[in-house]
Amino acid sequence: MTLIASVGSAQALDGREAGLQAAHQALNRIGANAPSFAIVISSHQYQAREVLNGVTSLLGDVPVLGFASPAGLTHEGFHPHSVIVALLSGDFQADVLWYPGYAQSGRETGTKVMQHAVAREEHQSLLFFADGFNGDAEQFCNMLSPSLDVIGGLSSGDLHTGNTYQMAGSQTGAGGLAAAFLRGNLKIGIGYDHGWDQVGKQFRVTRSRGFWLRTLDGRPASEAYANLFGYPARDWAFPPLNYLSRLYPLGLEQGEDLIVRSLIRVEADGSFRMNATIRDGIDAYLLVGSRIACERAARSAAQQALIQLGSAKPVFALVLVDIAWQLLLKAQDGVEVTAIQEILGTKIPIAGGYTLGQVTPAEHESPKFLNQHIVVIAFGEENLI
Repeated sequence: MTLIASVGSAQALDGREAGLQAAHQALNRIGANAPSFAIVISSHQYQAREVLNGVTSLLGDVPVLGFASPAGLTHEGFHPHSVIVALLSGDFQADVLWYPGYAQSGRETGTKVMQHAVAREEHQSLLFFADGFNGDAEQFCNMLSPSLDVIGGLSSGDLHTGNTYQMAGSQTGAGGLAAAFLRGNLKIGIGYDHGWDQVGKQFRVTRSRGFWLRTLDGRPASEAYANLFGYPARDWAFPPLNYLSRLYPLGLEQGEDLIVRSLIRVEADGSFRMNATIRDGIDAYLLVGSRIACERAARSAAQQALIQLGSAKPVFALVLVDIAWQLLLKAQDGVEVTAIQEILGTKIPIAGGYTLGQVTPAEHESPKFLNQHIVVIAFGEENLI
């Protein structure tokens, strides 16, 4: 059974109608083939339950996995206030599970995921979407075995209100983790990169507690940015600066590499709300992004994904992009898709959305939690000959 993919997108006044129209379009494009798995990327401005009802009214019992995003991406470009439905049909199986307790304990959710994974002997890949505003993704990743190929993203939405949601099967809500275990004749190639570079400004993390980075160089974190950018420290706690701050992440020293850690927002007390913990005493460097670097990163991620597919031909690409890319590329919406198409070609269906973090497999280690990256996940068919 040949692997086939299709993507539909729609805008409407309510989520049910948008979900129904997007699913209808995707079904028309997949033809007579029965879908095996559906991925839904929905504007956070729609009600999750309405979107899911619209999609499943046409798809029936097809396994569905989805997340909220401020906008969607397809091979046709950038889609604000939309629902995107991607369908895959082929000789593979998808088990979707809903873990409502992710926000309370990433560790416990990771344990439950592994219990499900080890119950089956055949090789599986895990695709997941989790709440990007609540929950500890690093803690979750640390509970997963290196033997399980894990790819995922943290759902985003409204940076000001923290409004987001995830979908798995008939379940939806905030604070959860939606997971799909994929097995069968399916080959997945993964590539990732980011478009942010070090500009020379260095800080010392002098106080950090949990997800809150309190002080840099002994001063409230917002003061460090105020001195650098010229805006008063108090202004960083209010729109637009409190969410535009994601454009200016920190690169943390980790061996010879820098790991990128991004702000979700600046709090009223001047601290930075992150979604990963940062230890005291570490050196941090200011990073700044550019369109050229992001386009280069998108091509690099697509090239890596293609190489990982090996002899398998790409049939569909899922693209998870950090929300900072949307902020940075606002005047050139969808340029990351164009860059990916330079590598994959214009005929491959693409679906994607903006996330608050990305997770990729790591060789002989637990999965890696990333900020500020673009992840290209290329789906192809195993060559069984």
